[in-house]
Amino acid sequence: MHRRDFLRYSAMVSAAATLPLSAYALNTPDLPVLAIPPLLDTSKDNRIQLTVQQGTSRFGKYQTQTWGYNGALLGPAIRIYRGKPVQIKLQNRLTEATTVHWHGLKVPGEADGGPQACIPAGQARVIEFTSSQPAATCWFHPHQHGQTGRQVAMGLAGLLLLEDTVSTGLPIPKNWGLDDIPLIVQDKKFNTAGQIDYQLDVMSAAIGWFGDTLLCNGQIYPQHNAPRGWLRLRLLNGCNARTLNFACSDGRPLYVIASDGGFLPQPVTVSGLSVLPGERFEVMVDTSNGKAFDLLTLPVKQMGMNLPPFDQPCPIVRVSVLSSHNDASLPDQLTSSLPVLPALPQLVHRHFQLSMDPELDSMGMQALEQLAGKSAMPMGHIMHQSHMEMMHNMHTDKNALDLMHANRINRQTFDMNKPAFAASKGKYECWEISGLGDMMLHPFHIHGTQFRIFNENGQPPAAHRSGWKDTVRVEGGVSKVLVKFNHSAPASFPYMAHCHILEHEDTGMMLGFTV
Repeated sequence: MHRRDFLRYSAMVSAAATLPLSAYALNTPDLPVLAIPPLLDTSKDNRIQLTVQQGTSRFGKYQTQTWGYNGALLGPAIRIYRGKPVQIKLQNRLTEATTVHWHGLKVPGEADGGPQACIPAGQARVIEFTSSQPAATCWFHPHQHGQTGRQVAMGLAGLLLLEDTVSTGLPIPKNWGLDDIPLIVQDKKFNTAGQIDYQLDVMSAAIGWFGDTLLCNGQIYPQHNAPRGWLRLRLLNGCNARTLNFACSDGRPLYVIASDGGFLPQPVTVSGLSVLPGERFEVMVDTSNGKAFDLLTLPVKQMGMNLPPFDQPCPIVRVSVLSSHNDASLPDQLTSSLPVLPALPQLVHRHFQLSMDPELDSMGMQALEQLAGKSAMPMGHIMHQSHMEMMHNMHTDKNALDLMHANRINRQTFDMNKPAFAASKGKYECWEISGLGDMMLHPFHIHGTQFRIFNENGQPPAAHRSGWKDTVRVEGGVSKVLVKFNHSAPASFPYMAHCHILEHEDTGMMLGFTV
């Protein structure tokens, strides 16, 4: 189904995407006001109720079945504080089991919310933890094995904001929903009835599930009115598989102040910011000139991604500027310098080889070539929109390919009942994650830790990727990270390490480990 037949704003967005960057933000159309997630603050009451539920959301003329936390779509933002205990009651009102994983939090395995922490339909689970890590923007989402991609696609995602004395003491924007703005960016695909069109098939198992409609906080191209001065954007790539490349339509710089695990020592200035699925960055933008602009995602070379409208700059949110001013500022120093990385020979080394079943690889690439042509193989292709529906017809004989065990780590698919190894508590290790022999992108995520990147695909990490991270890029090369686990994770509730292309995770590219 073409987007112009489905959504009220799609024609406007598609037309905007064909404009040069300098042409953006010249006129302000009648856009919806950006929805800000409600804030559940634990400063006074450390007990939180989080209900996983079904609902409906309006997209254009359609009422679409969606899932959310404490609502129909997405969820609230939960604010917790370093050193303060938290109790969260998780109530599952879906008709199927789910979990709630606290992506980026360093908590014990019992509270982490991996696939073993199943909450059956109609039941509840209570977790308690006290975070001791620095301030960071984290998030929560399902981790039900084999169903993670579908449950996230249905709308289950929310932010978790961890605060400490550093974050509360900095002069950066802190007015929630005014100059401190969360942006959960996702792509979706809808069928002719206006419902979310998710299928886990050969094509999505090979390259991930991609949508043709871009949502920001569950809306299409909304608008936010910000004061003059400094604007803080908390960016979450909540897509199943799509990398986003953020930029401002008028070329104004983005000042990166934090990555997955918290603040960088100093701001890093970038003109474009590539963000992998599952990653978070906090950026500040100078709005003192009073001029409106769009936050865009620019085209990215990733297999399956350059279908229209994503073959052109695609607007995410319009930022209009009010006459009022804020008194926030961009500090030269955000936090103390990062520790020097230890010498590699001194560390325990673990190696992880990411791979795809040759049959899936062959069938996926054959399907991709039919859709895009040989010139698109293996990377940088552009597929025509009219072929999108073919993806859902690329099913295979189950006797020839076990789709749910087709992606692997160290030649093994995920086993719910058998942790792969035991890591030592409180000791640094060097993990080498290899994508050699596999041209696919793998954003590799590790539970229970925030790590430092030694190198990313054999290259030193960019300055804004040199801080604390929980996701690293692996794409045809070897990436090395420094990990340490400060909490226990028993065999009954192990930590996970996996590709954060959710369809790769669901089809086996994941392992469990104990601490």
